[in-house]
Amino acid sequence: MFAIWFSCRKEAEIMKRYRIANKFRFTVFATLCILVSVLMVSSFLGRGEVYSAEEKSYITVEVCSGDTLWDLACAYGPSNRDVRQVVSEICSLNDVSAYTLRPGQTILIPQT
Repeated sequence: MFAIWFSCRKEAEIMKRYRIANKFRFTVFATLCILVSVLMVSSFLGRGEVYSAEEKSYITVEVCSGDTLWDLACAYGPSNRDVRQVVSEICSLNDVSAYTLRPGQTILIPQT
């Protein structure tokens, strides 16, 4: 029993005691560590995602025989945008092209 107490006492004597020499530097260091930790955790959790301010709206249209993407974009797309941009967005939204467009198919057309 005496040997255990003696070995514990020696370990306690060997351990160094640290003291804070400059409290301001320690506070700045601790604050920066906390800030970096919070930023890292928030980036891993996806809190830095950016969302669009405007809400996108779409209209559903059934393709008829003889319809083309250009005609649909001109007829149902927004008038303030270039028709080529609307056609491109229709293709990406619906995963279609001019060759895969079929009568009876339902597609989404952007309104804004």
